[in-house]
Amino acid sequence: MAVRELLVTYAPYKQIIIFEKTFFSTSEDLARFVTLAAAGRAPVLQWANGVAFLHVPLPASITNVAKDLIENGKQYWLFVGYALMPTYAKLIETREKLIVPVIDVSSNETLNQVTNWLKEQKIV
Repeated sequence: MAVRELLVTYAPYKQIIIFEKTFFSTSEDLARFVTLAAAGRAPVLQWANGVAFLHVPLPASITNVAKDLIENGKQYWLFVGYALMPTYAKLIETREKLIVPVIDVSSNETLNQVTNWLKEQKIV
């Protein structure tokens, strides 16, 4: 049986558009927020480049979003919550004993670029 040749192509996003972002002064505050925002689902944060974050993408099941993703490489994020977290830790535990897992996604080039951008934003 002949093996079929498969063409594999990598096509990273060309643009990520963030509609709303919230900076949390501590990773524990972000963990509290994600626990409330998870609404019954298991809360999880991501970490890259010294930033813990949660992002909510606009579903690609929306026709115009899917078209823009495929034709223009654009991804839309409705919300990003983030906090500086210089050192990666697998868990964040708050004083209320809320425990939120953190996934190290620092091997993802796109997410590293996003976290670099987040760190450059004016933090007040």
